[in-house]
Amino acid sequence: MSARLIRIAPSILSADFSKLGEEVRMIDAAGADYIHIDVMDGHFVPNLTFGAPVVKSIRRHTDKPFDVHLMIAPVDALVADFVAAGADIITAHAEAGPHLHRTLQLIKSHGVKCGVSLNPATPAESIAHVMDMLDLVLVMTVNPGFGGQSFIPLLDKIATVRRMIDASGRAIDLEVDGGVDPKTAKDCIAAGADVLVAGTAIFKDGPENYASNISAIRG
Repeated sequence: MSARLIRIAPSILSADFSKLGEEVRMIDAAGADYIHIDVMDGHFVPNLTFGAPVVKSIRRHTDKPFDVHLMIAPVDALVADFVAAGADIITAHAEAGPHLHRTLQLIKSHGVKCGVSLNPATPAESIAHVMDMLDLVLVMTVNPGFGGQSFIPLLDKIATVRRMIDASGRAIDLEVDGGVDPKTAKDCIAAGADVLVAGTAIFKDGPENYASNISAIRG
């Protein structure tokens, strides 16, 4: 086990959308550290979820940080909408547009935390020249677009990002998203992760098990 503070970010992609506010309250009470919000556009990724109005509608149900993962392209035009909706962290994909540095500047200009996400085939080194701007790096361990996929064992990549963060001397979250369950979580933590996104593994057994599922992933 790591001495790092491990935080759990349940992905509401796996929640019951018919009662999303209630689901957010329940995962908050069950021990969530962040609320992970997967925004998909049906273009950058092959699925369509929800936009800023839904994020705004659930903001009043929790004080936990909203960790908004934008799987959309282009990104820049919608950043302000998600800030206004209550995002605390906005993560854009390195692959989503031609000007990552400009996108990160834009996110930071709104006074929220700034993250970058890396798809499985995108090398860690692609963010070497924006480390000074980041509050979070999200390593995808599935191809983005759908919940419930199997974990891709990119532990060497997680370890590489951990070394990059440590070398930067900055307080940057290292988040892992995709196929995270109690078993894979241990491997991710050992490789250097300190924020774990989980959807299916938390929501699958119903609200009475949210707390125990979060605890099992935290380790």
